[in-house]
Amino acid sequence: MYGLTDAQSRLVRTAAEIAAKTLAPQAADVDRGATFPSAGLDALAGAGLFGLCLPSSVGGLGQPPRVFAAVVEELASACASTAMIYVMHVTAAQVLAAAPALAGKDELLKQVAAGKHLTTLAFSERGSRSQFWAPVSKLEEKAGGYVTSAYKSWVTAAAHADSYVSSAQIPGAKSPAESVLYLVKRGAPGVRVASGFDGLGLRGNESTPVVIDGLAVAKSDLLTALGEGAKGMLEIVLPWFVVGTSAMANGLCRAAVAVTAAHLSGTGFEHTGDKLRDFPVLRARLAQMSCKTEQSRALLSYTVRDMEAPSASTPLYVLESRLAALEAALEVTDLAMKSCGGAAFSKQLGLERLFRDARAGWVMAPTVDHLCDFIGRALTGLPLF
Repeated sequence: MYGLTDAQSRLVRTAAEIAAKTLAPQAADVDRGATFPSAGLDALAGAGLFGLCLPSSVGGLGQPPRVFAAVVEELASACASTAMIYVMHVTAAQVLAAAPALAGKDELLKQVAAGKHLTTLAFSERGSRSQFWAPVSKLEEKAGGYVTSAYKSWVTAAAHADSYVSSAQIPGAKSPAESVLYLVKRGAPGVRVASGFDGLGLRGNESTPVVIDGLAVAKSDLLTALGEGAKGMLEIVLPWFVVGTSAMANGLCRAAVAVTAAHLSGTGFEHTGDKLRDFPVLRARLAQMSCKTEQSRALLSYTVRDMEAPSASTPLYVLESRLAALEAALEVTDLAMKSCGGAAFSKQLGLERLFRDARAGWVMAPTVDHLCDFIGRALTGLPLF
């Protein structure tokens, strides 16, 4: 699907093995108890996949977005909560790698690549909600550095990540567009996780608020130049996040198709001898599910290849691949629930977990409504913001 080399395919097989042996057996318990999937993340770290897309100079595997997408698909098909944490980690690590003046950057990246440092994003704020590109918090100059306070909502892996890639307006900013990205260490003075997470789906991803109160930010903690936070979000964070979350949605679709096909083939009526697969309406639903899944995967495959040799159309494909994947996940998991009936509703097949996990993407920034607006703007020549 993604045009991988033999070496890249081996990395994906490693992810698939971890998904099958570690993630899948624990997925139901992770969901039921809203439990952080430590075992799965430890396995990914031990396999070197925390540094999948970091350069080899810091111990990373130096892989492009296409490999990232293929790996995330495998993880999400087994446990979407683990996949979500991993997507945030890889995306945030790309920001760290691109930071022009971060103190101790190489050592930090080596820790990430070695599986000893989990990072994540902390953009969304209570004051600007799903408009993650518009922080309302600000840096204020103090003692040769800065100080800031913020209420960061929906921080994935909040209580377990070692660091957060955060955002704020620069001193004297006249609009949220005048922003900067900066690094926050979990447990630093003035930083605390506010509460637990009890969500509808992705229940193990620990997306909880983080309160930042009077945090001292040194100039060497800045991840972009002053005023270039929005650029970092759009040129680094958005593409990697979109690839990861699109692949997550596609992984959920793949899992739903596989479970539905197995159920229709293996279940039937004793009094007639018919299998569920003998009913044309159920076969038709399965066909729709598979077609929608492969259409979405094909668009993402085209997009990640285009990202390696960008053109003027690349940003549009990036946005469209996420929209297509999120819509596919909703439609495919809905059809799976309808096709498998009571067995799906009773949690017997694990489909209702896929159904709930798929709905998280709809409200995750950029939301589907934002994506539709962004795509419409791009197609008519308007700026995104």
